[in-house]
Amino acid sequence: MEWTGEALLIGVRRHGETSVIAEAMVAGRGRYSGLIRGGRSPKLSATLQPGNTVQLTWRARLEDHLGTFIVELLQARAASLIADRKRLYLSQLVCEHLHLLPERDPHDRLLGMALSLIDHDPDGAALARFELTLLDELGFGLDLDTCAATGATEDLTHVSPKSGRAVSRAAAEPYKDRLLPLPSFLAARGNASPDDIGNAFRLTGHFLDLHIWRPRQLDPPPTREALIEMLTRV
Repeated sequence: MEWTGEALLIGVRRHGETSVIAEAMVAGRGRYSGLIRGGRSPKLSATLQPGNTVQLTWRARLEDHLGTFIVELLQARAASLIADRKRLYLSQLVCEHLHLLPERDPHDRLLGMALSLIDHDPDGAALARFELTLLDELGFGLDLDTCAATGATEDLTHVSPKSGRAVSRAAAEPYKDRLLPLPSFLAARGNASPDDIGNAFRLTGHFLDLHIWRPRQLDPPPTREALIEMLTRV
């Protein structure tokens, strides 16, 4: 078995004395792991940094085996990420989120969003949309198009923390203290204030915790809160 494809490296861990197991998001193939023999050598250390784009050749005797990677650097980002703490935290968070996806299941929409986030100045609104899309692709998408109580499609201001469905301003009024604010930029296009971005992360964080982190007994990524504070600082 063999294939070659372009990929975003999202993690590397040691294996034995000289090798590593690399994890990558591969276009058209999803999250893949592979053994890189000699991966701890100085020659490969600069290439095998999370956030870099590489060309991978994967080989294995059988399809369900771990397999081995041969790696070629296509785009190095590690040095520029290390020089900018905000971009570094964003890259680390994006890679942590991509780890949540099932193995060998294509998620090219998320991969494209991840690359755009990493390659541009940190954007809180774009990152919140990425987390919303992550929930959707993991099967826990929110319904932000119509009011759960009335079916209205306008003036949607809140979200039910249980159902993940939007609620209109009028229907939300008696229950506002129990609902999550819905920033308008998540339901429609438009600019986002720091408060809007903070509320967006509160919304996505609630459902990531409800459906993913707690059920899998995971802690939220350690960089997330620090990054949110940077992105919402006035």
